[in-house]
Amino acid sequence: MSEPQHLISIKAALQKQRMPIYRSIIRWLWRLSVLGIVAVLIIFMVINFTAIPSFRELENPKSALASEVLGNNGEVLGRYFIENRVPVRYDELSPHLVNALISIEDERFRDHSGVDAIAVARVIVRTILLRDQSAGGGSTITQQLAKNLYSDRNFSGMSKVEKLFALGYQKLREWITAIKIEKSYTKEEILAMYLNQVDFVNNAYGIRAAAEVYFGTTQDKLKIEEAATLVGMLQNPSRYNPNTFPERCIRRRMVVLFQMWQNDYLTEVQYDSLKVLPLDMSRFKKVTFSDDTAPYLCAELKKDLQSILQDPGCRKTDGTEYNIYRDGLRIYTTIDPIYQRHAEAAMREHMQKTQKRFFQVWRNRDPWTYRNRDTKPEEIALRKEELWKQIRAGDRYQQMWPRFMSTVSDRIEELYEFELRDADIQRMLAEEKDNKTITRYVANNWITAEEAVNYRKIMGSSDWPEIKKQWNALQKAIMARYQEKVRMKVFSWDNAKFEKDTVMSPYDSLRYHRMFLQTGMLAIDPTTSEVKAWVGGINFKHFKFDHVRSMRQVGSTFKPFVYATAIAQQSISPCYQVYDLAVTIPANYQNFTTIADWTPKNSTGSYSGQLLTLKQALKGSVNSVSAFLMKQMGSPEPVRGLLNNMGIDSSARRGDGQFRIPKQPSICLGAADLTVWEMTAAYATFANKGLYSRPYVIRKIEDRYGRVIYRSQPEEHPALPGNVNYVMLDMLKYNVLGVPGIRDLKSEVGGKTGTTNDYTDAWFMGVTPRLVVGTWVGGEDHWIRFLSLADGQGSRMARPIFAGFIKRLETDKNSGYDVNARFFRPPGDLEIEIDCSKYLNESAPSGDEEQFVPDIYNDQVPAGERRPDATFGDEFGG
Repeated sequence: MSEPQHLISIKAALQKQRMPIYRSIIRWLWRLSVLGIVAVLIIFMVINFTAIPSFRELENPKSALASEVLGNNGEVLGRYFIENRVPVRYDELSPHLVNALISIEDERFRDHSGVDAIAVARVIVRTILLRDQSAGGGSTITQQLAKNLYSDRNFSGMSKVEKLFALGYQKLREWITAIKIEKSYTKEEILAMYLNQVDFVNNAYGIRAAAEVYFGTTQDKLKIEEAATLVGMLQNPSRYNPNTFPERCIRRRMVVLFQMWQNDYLTEVQYDSLKVLPLDMSRFKKVTFSDDTAPYLCAELKKDLQSILQDPGCRKTDGTEYNIYRDGLRIYTTIDPIYQRHAEAAMREHMQKTQKRFFQVWRNRDPWTYRNRDTKPEEIALRKEELWKQIRAGDRYQQMWPRFMSTVSDRIEELYEFELRDADIQRMLAEEKDNKTITRYVANNWITAEEAVNYRKIMGSSDWPEIKKQWNALQKAIMARYQEKVRMKVFSWDNAKFEKDTVMSPYDSLRYHRMFLQTGMLAIDPTTSEVKAWVGGINFKHFKFDHVRSMRQVGSTFKPFVYATAIAQQSISPCYQVYDLAVTIPANYQNFTTIADWTPKNSTGSYSGQLLTLKQALKGSVNSVSAFLMKQMGSPEPVRGLLNNMGIDSSARRGDGQFRIPKQPSICLGAADLTVWEMTAAYATFANKGLYSRPYVIRKIEDRYGRVIYRSQPEEHPALPGNVNYVMLDMLKYNVLGVPGIRDLKSEVGGKTGTTNDYTDAWFMGVTPRLVVGTWVGGEDHWIRFLSLADGQGSRMARPIFAGFIKRLETDKNSGYDVNARFFRPPGDLEIEIDCSKYLNESAPSGDEEQFVPDIYNDQVPAGERRPDATFGDEFGG
């Protein structure tokens, strides 16, 4: 039946009425399409001409050159290197590697031109639209090679929209680069370049290094299952690290072998036999830097280099960051190799003797269970827990962890997108016990609020009992393994190699090595601020931790800062006399914030009652006199201010939120944790006319072509008036006048020892006109210590290293050390009397003067003794 005429007329009228709208829509669609095409073309052109790097890094075999750390004479101190870093050519590659790589990463590698359209379509349909995460990625081998050229795939801090645009931009850039690579190189060259560029972790860059590190062989001799293991790591080298996660790695290897079978590179018989083979990691060997001339320095400089090379001004011409393991940088340092060798020789000579005495003291004693009258049960528990921390940080524990925990941790990661670690389990166990650990960790910013939420979710889930069960089983298993005796090499002072073969359980080995006293030593030229020598420990091969930049309590080496502040404020003489009597700083006294009265004791536990000059008190590290000076200042801020001027940031806080330089009067006794670096830099101010100059190690950095990409900039400012500074030098010289070791030196020498409570830390800060040396000696753990002041004081443990070092420099005619240099004395009158015979004669009271008694002594002056005058206390507002 035909449609009525009037309806046809109505439709025609409506169509005619809407036609302009349709035409407008079509025009805009065409405009948008054209604009879109033009925009894409512009983006492609911009990327093509501005963001694509040179391929010289890929095709030049020298692109993986080691970076060298050079001394001030050009001598190589160490290298940041890639083992067997020469790139492998395609004709040298193992066919097993090639077959495995193509099978698992890019089946159509030989058919596409850099971008696999089929793979891209699969990702769009299955992964994006259907949310099938098992569909695999769409990147070809060539695209992955292109991606390895860039180091800016960090999306942290971006919003979702920003991440989307950044990812799209990078994908376009990688596609263009991949196409250009395909036009410039053969398929074989691309395969070789890709395998030479990959980072296999454990300092194994490239397939050749990976074969040697993980399997102790060259890549062309890899077995099929070994080749499959290394190729399987490519997806995520850390996650599939065979040394850390063997079970996970085996599962990944099986996937690679299956793909090789599916692509006819293996027969079914081969696949069935290979997939069940165990993972042999017996030949695994980490790349280390133990053989460097200055290994502690080189290890620490890596941190500095990472920070320097992240600066936009220190990047390559294409904007990418330098890689110290591959880019052949030359790092010129201030280290003098002659000084370095003498410093290490002096350290070894003394530490060998000290360690022998230490073992004698602790014979038939156990530091982890030793008690005195002040030892609390909590401290014993802490010592044992610290041992457990060392066990959990060891390779054996890391290797066993996946066997017990990988299944449940994979489940937690799947459910909560949270990677479960050992530290997480310990925190949750502590929370279960006290119900406040998580809250405390969040309050101190030790964990994020998101982590806290995940912890509570996990603890409330049905998986928590299984986590605890497996974790407890792991603890039992690891301890059983740690008790098994095995043949091993351990550190020893008894021979030139500093190690010996023995049979020992890993547990006993751990305790044995923790009982070795360590040292940190830094030598700075105060006139140039150049670091001349750096000794971070007794032996880098066995003890990796650096003690130059680690914080330890400084003890009496802090006292010169207190004395310098008092002298600078009041121009008092070092000959000013103070009684050695108890001094109490009341709670909330003046500008102190103490909540209780504070009365420090001397190291002897008693007070002599004698009248001491400030020089004598500093030489004897008399605590009561330091407390006297602090009380007169009425606040710790003047001392903290001086420290800030001497390069020690007084506003810095510890991990627990407390100030590193506490706002408490106890800082006058050295109740502050500082580093050898900070202390040596501060003491260098005394030898540099009162000027603080920031010390530096790296003079400049050049790239492989000789272009300077970084040069240090000196920083210097006044810290102490010249006259006050010289007074302090005079006091520091008085400290070491006639002491063993120092009296035999030709140099002009000043210094200060320091010893902390229970003889945990021993210090000596030595000052000469051309070299300032900070030395710390102590145990890795606070309970690794001597048991008496006679053995554990700084003058016995640390000062001999300084004396031996300077003596060696003085004796070595090739060292360049200026033994005749003398401290600078400001011209004219110092305005502060340093000759005590003159000062005491001039300041002696006449017979008719009133004998004023300051309140500070609490009427404790012995009968017949003269009290000091009141002027000093009045001027300080005390």
